[in-house]
Amino acid sequence: MTNINTKATSSPPDQHPQTWRAVISSSIGNALEWFDILIYGAFAVTIAKLFFPTADPTVSLMITFATFGVSFFMRPLGAIILGTYSDRVGRKAALTLSILLMMVGTFLIAVMPTYNSIGLWAPAGIVLARLIQGFSAGGEFGSSTAFLVEHAPHRRGFFSSWQVASQGLSMLLAALAGAVLSSQLTVEQLESWGWRLPFIFGLLIGPAGLYIRQHLEESPEFTEADATSTPLRDILAQQKERLLIGSGCVVMATVSVYTILYMPTYAVKQLKMTSTEAFSATMLAGVIMMLLSPFIGHFSDKYGRTPFMLASSVLFALLTYPLFHFLTLNPSFANLLMVQAMLGLLMTMYFAAMPALLSDIFPVQTRGTGMSLSYNIGVMIFGGFAGMVITWLIAATKNNLAISFYVIVGAVISIIATLAARYRLRLR
Repeated sequence: MTNINTKATSSPPDQHPQTWRAVISSSIGNALEWFDILIYGAFAVTIAKLFFPTADPTVSLMITFATFGVSFFMRPLGAIILGTYSDRVGRKAALTLSILLMMVGTFLIAVMPTYNSIGLWAPAGIVLARLIQGFSAGGEFGSSTAFLVEHAPHRRGFFSSWQVASQGLSMLLAALAGAVLSSQLTVEQLESWGWRLPFIFGLLIGPAGLYIRQHLEESPEFTEADATSTPLRDILAQQKERLLIGSGCVVMATVSVYTILYMPTYAVKQLKMTSTEAFSATMLAGVIMMLLSPFIGHFSDKYGRTPFMLASSVLFALLTYPLFHFLTLNPSFANLLMVQAMLGLLMTMYFAAMPALLSDIFPVQTRGTGMSLSYNIGVMIFGGFAGMVITWLIAATKNNLAISFYVIVGAVISIIATLAARYRLRLR
């Protein structure tokens, strides 16, 4: 199949003067989105007790993760509306709207009274906040990544990888918040007010991102493109295979991130480790993701995206079960650090190369919509209910290694999708 994208030339043009401002703008919004997601997952046990109390703690935890997952049903809707808005009106307008909606959702969670205070209105309010965040997140990744790569089409891998680096920073900050709060506060203080502090901190990031986004110029590649097309119709009529391949390519990135997101819960509930140890190990994965992503992105511009993605997926499929088997037999902090470091390295190898591949799959006229839909279909199916599915798998099988089954399935799907991108779409 002939690739419909314009390939980068071997002698790159001059860098657009606002490229690094675009990096900062896109990364702030992406960091805010992921910080809120990771904080919700990090404090899932506390949120379960405060907002979804039941007689069985496992049921409460599953309900909490189910609420986390419900918001992901809004992501495809957000992808369609905000992605189309991005392709028709502009990347800047879509990015400004998405960060504003994310701030609204974060504010609602930060101030929401608990179940003991207002009864069923409390979980209903959390669900509403997560739905707003899900809608906002649906348009964030595609619009912000399109905005980045269109400022530097000759270095798509490097500049789009800063999206992933910002997620690493969010993972680090979320885990740091969890480690500090769980070690410095009593259980009563944490449940009374401590868990709200990270959401308030996340809320403070929003105004800076909103200001920067409002004062950016539109991306040059979008400005020069034909904006009279109908992106959603074009994708569904002419680019269904690209949408399917793109969604499959997102799976491994999603599975790896949400496995690491689940690890504090796994370490506390299954391995009987302390919250401080669990969060500290997650910080290591965040540091690896933050520091290594730009290097993977840079080398993906030189050697292609698919080699990194295929190598990561194959290693995930082969190593995940042995790693978790080793960890369950030897549940020490040092071994948890080793497993998290390995998961963080493999996750970064895949994820840092993936945004540029997605941008290569779709032409500029449908890029915002196509990337948003691909990303959020994959995230909705394999990310939104990951915590609930893993918790259920472990409880149903009574096997702590069941978490690895979820990862292996994701790896196989992404191997197939990445091979399709390489040989069907002729992307490297």
